[in-house]
Amino acid sequence: MSRLRIRLFATLRERAGTSELARQYPEGITVAQVWEHLKEEFPALRSYRDAVGFAVNQEYVTGDSRLKDGDEVAFIPPVSGGAPTDAAWIGPVRIVREPIDLRELEREVASPAAGAICTFAGTTRNENAGRRVIRLEYEAYEPMALSEMRKLAEQAGRRWNITRIAITHRIGTVPLGEVSVAIAVSAAHRAEAFEACRFAIDRLKEIVPIWKKEYFHGGEVWVGCQSSHPPHLPHE
Repeated sequence: MSRLRIRLFATLRERAGTSELARQYPEGITVAQVWEHLKEEFPALRSYRDAVGFAVNQEYVTGDSRLKDGDEVAFIPPVSGGAPTDAAWIGPVRIVREPIDLRELEREVASPAAGAICTFAGTTRNENAGRRVIRLEYEAYEPMALSEMRKLAEQAGRRWNITRIAITHRIGTVPLGEVSVAIAVSAAHRAEAFEACRFAIDRLKEIVPIWKKEYFHGGEVWVGCQSSHPPHLPHE
């Protein structure tokens, strides 16, 4: 038998009423088969039949991946929106619970070799889809989120001739008007800084397991978790 640690996040956690489970299944069971067992155990998960991504030991996998004893299996709803590397262009990559300091982020990528710094700051707004938003709350699968953020930072440096890149994402409650995610990229020329920064935020929104919950007058909703497609497996 394989003893597995199962992790659930965001809307899946709420549907199941738990964030973590310990289960035993026959040796060689696949991730997709475990998901089917969970849907039988927690009927509220069945509505996510086609909208869940899979990860094993903090790496995205396909549903036919076979599991072994001691694996950590995460079931990941569509995100809102690798291993550490010694690549010289990668600056700090963080998940924080306090306000993000954009000036500090820019200082961390500054270099005498850089002629441009491009900074992206995503802020919480007070309206979405015609609803008056009160606040946003962010949740992350932190070890995997940091790993994926480092991977995309490495990819950015391999695609563009940048000097340095730094990424910070805030989780927990983020008041209206405050920064929830920030990326700073320095490069010798502005074109590389712009392109790498745009790639980083677009890729982050696509694959990094961070979700946001929107609170508005009369209700709440997980933003991005209603998609019918799971996150795509990363590729170069």
